[in-house]
Amino acid sequence: MPIIATAAWSIPKAVADRFAQEGSGLSRYASVFGGVEVNSTFYRRHKTSTFARWAESVPDSFRFSVKLPKEISHTRAMKDIAQPFGTFLADIAPLADKQGPLLCQLPPSLAFNADVLDTAFEVMRKTYDAPIVIEARHKSWASAKALDILKTYAIDRVLADPAPVWPAEDFAIPALYVRLHGKPRIEISRIPFYVSRSSFYAPT
Repeated sequence: MPIIATAAWSIPKAVADRFAQEGSGLSRYASVFGGVEVNSTFYRRHKTSTFARWAESVPDSFRFSVKLPKEISHTRAMKDIAQPFGTFLADIAPLADKQGPLLCQLPPSLAFNADVLDTAFEVMRKTYDAPIVIEARHKSWASAKALDILKTYAIDRVLADPAPVWPAEDFAIPALYVRLHGKPRIEISRIPFYVSRSSFYAPT
C-alpha cells in the first residue's frame, strides 16, 4: 500500500478539524498521513535529538523520507561526498526503522557523468544499504548508461510531475517514489494515476 506524504507537516486551518486535536504538529499530521518528506535537511543540519524527538512523535508505521544536503548534491555536485554523507547518516540515525527512502534531488545544471556518479554511488552504498531515490533534472540522464549505473547500485528513479527527464511512461514497474511539484498546479484528477504507480508518494 502506498505511503501518502507531503513535503511538510504544517496543517492549514481550513482542514485542521480532520486531524487529531492534541499533540505536536507532527503527531497531529501523523494521525492522518503515513509519512513525510523532510526538505529542511537540504538547507541545514538538525541535531540528532531533533530526529529522535520526531521519531518518538509518530507511529511505528510512519516513515520519514529525508532529503540529502545541498552540500552533497549541489555544492559538491556529487564529488568527494564521503565525509558529508557520513555526517548526514549520523545525524538522521535516530529515525532508525522509521526512516524511509533517502531523497537525492540534483540541480537542473548537473549533467550525467558516469565516472563521478559511479564513484558517488559506490561511496553511498558502502555505508547505506536501504532505499535511495534520485530526482535528476538534466536531460542527459535519459540514457541507457545512466539507467545501468542506477541499477548497479539499486538506486531508484523519482517519478516527478512535471517530469524533466523520466516521464511516467518510462516506468515499466511501479516507481518507488513519486513527487508532484504542482507546477503550475497539481492536477487532482491525476493523483489516482500516480498513487497506483508508487510506493512513497509526496505532493510537494
